Amino acid sequence: MELLAVAKPGYTSLSPDRSTVASFDREGRLYAYFKAGITFRRSLASAVEARWKPGPQDEQDRLTQDAQDGSGGTPMERGQRQRRRLSPSEAGELFREVYAMAAACVPHAQGEVRERLEQEILRWTPDSLLGEAERFARVYKPISILPPDHYLSIVLQATEGCTWNRCTFCSFYQDRPFRAKSTDEFAEHVAAVRRFLGRGVLMRKGVFLADGNALALSHARLEPMFRLVRQAFPAHRIYSFVDLYTGERRPVDEWRHLVQLGLHRVYIGMETGLDELLKFLNKPGSQEELSAFVADLKQAGAAVGLIVMVGVGGVQYREAHARATLAAVARMPLGREDLVYLSPFIEHPGSVYAARRQEAGLTPLTPAETETELRRLATSLRAGGVRAARYDIREFIY
Repeated sequence: MELLAVAKPGYTSLSPDRSTVASFDREGRLYAYFKAGITFRRSLASAVEARWKPGPQDEQDRLTQDAQDGSGGTPMERGQRQRRRLSPSEAGELFREVYAMAAACVPHAQGEVRERLEQEILRWTPDSLLGEAERFARVYKPISILPPDHYLSIVLQATEGCTWNRCTFCSFYQDRPFRAKSTDEFAEHVAAVRRFLGRGVLMRKGVFLADGNALALSHARLEPMFRLVRQAFPAHRIYSFVDLYTGERRPVDEWRHLVQLGLHRVYIGMETGLDELLKFLNKPGSQEELSAFVADLKQAGAAVGLIVMVGVGGVQYREAHARATLAAVARMPLGREDLVYLSPFIEHPGSVYAARRQEAGLTPLTPAETETELRRLATSLRAGGVRAARYDIREFIY
């Protein structure tokens, strides 16, 4: 074995050969595993997702299946990254494989890497790692979604659910009513998260104040929560979602105070720059109000993350959605710390949006058309000096 190993402050990485890499947090829990072109990501609750790009044999299998069932599909659709969530038994087998590989690395490891193998990594078994699901459930309610740059954040649930929760396209918080924790409850939650993460906190970057609209709370309730976060995680900036309907009602001075307490970036579901389409989505507010809100946040010193849904409204709204969205973003005083996430729209079967779309006779964009639109919007935004990035909600795992 020609072991390549890295011992960083936040993680340990082992590579026994050129096609295999495993990464572990400082508690010794598997975080990611790459083997033979497949990337496996483990969540804190020990759910495992496999992701891969289809190779020649995958393409041939798909073509054979297409010929049999007539499902078709464009080359771009066939070539997109694939993903699959492993069953608990499959996850257990994967853990067994990874930790056996780690044990085989011990005779070839030296210094701090060997010490971490013996003291952190090899104290875990497949069963104890699967048992993290129960520990996670005692600390968290289900974490439905995060911005992509916060999949490695420390999530603290100041609230549960979403204050609005009536957008026709959204299914993230349908399983729970909105509820805010008291200051004492939140303090207990913060302490429980610290115990659960342990030294794994060294791998985490930033604090994300959840759930869907935590910044909807009054300033009097948020201030002590922010102070608890700063006390527990003093080196971490704070991030959170907010909706326009709630956010525009907080004066600039209060936003500025939250920035002084550690708030760095606020994420807003812009969805579209077209007011007509916002109404179709049952999304409160207008683009004029959003522009004013973003200006307030920038005046207060906060960075902004705008989330745009690419393909929403289908073929009929495609051009109007793009023009209005680009025009709305161009009017906003965005800088280097701000960004626009472009999220391929996923229509959930049985959703209110799906029913309304069918009633209105709207034609959904194909996956290939959505990807083309995403690239077009990204190119236009970047040409205007705005940072733009992809946000695929199907790849969320925490």
